[in-house]
Amino acid sequence: MSEFFSVHPENPQPRSIKAAVEIIRAGGVIAYPTDSCYALGCHIGDKSAMERIRRIRNVDERHHLTLMCRDLSEIGQFAKVDNIQFRLIKANTPGNYTFILRASRDVPRRLLHPRHTIGVRIPDHVVPLALLAELGEPMLSSTLILPDHGVALNDAEEIREHLDHQLDAIIDSGPCGLDVTTVIDISGDRPVLLREGKGDIRPFGFVRAALH
Repeated sequence: MSEFFSVHPENPQPRSIKAAVEIIRAGGVIAYPTDSCYALGCHIGDKSAMERIRRIRNVDERHHLTLMCRDLSEIGQFAKVDNIQFRLIKANTPGNYTFILRASRDVPRRLLHPRHTIGVRIPDHVVPLALLAELGEPMLSSTLILPDHGVALNDAEEIREHLDHQLDAIIDSGPCGLDVTTVIDISGDRPVLLREGKGDIRPFGFVRAALH
């Protein structure tokens, strides 16, 4: 049975955030709110927790997992970012975008997509930012969409109903949106739209690709 933390949506209680991060460090998988929808999270270095997320989502290594980061400097540690990519990310974060980039050597091989890329995101929500500040490093993350659901889960009680025995903690700060992030692959010569979501696509000139 998962631990359930009810936190303030604007000023999450430090005690609850610290307890959730201790669960992450101990190898746990959590569900937490973001500025788009709920997400699953675990420690970047924990193989078992990563595999649990993949099982919950029913996805394989071809599906990009995301590094939830506090800022551009954390992204730069785990991804190869040139000047153009840096400006593009800076202009559109924090917010509802996940960017696909070439991974640096600091990313464990088990996290890599077959193309040696990784998803990165800087959230615009106090709960994940508080978690990241307490954790002191990026968190491995994936949108909380169950295999038999067409949309992301956005309510903590509903998540508890479906996943109480598969998660170690659920953080409730009230319902969040149903929209997923917009996913943009900027690892090549030009941006490619992989998934249209909450992030506005109008600032970009895209070539559409197959959805992930």
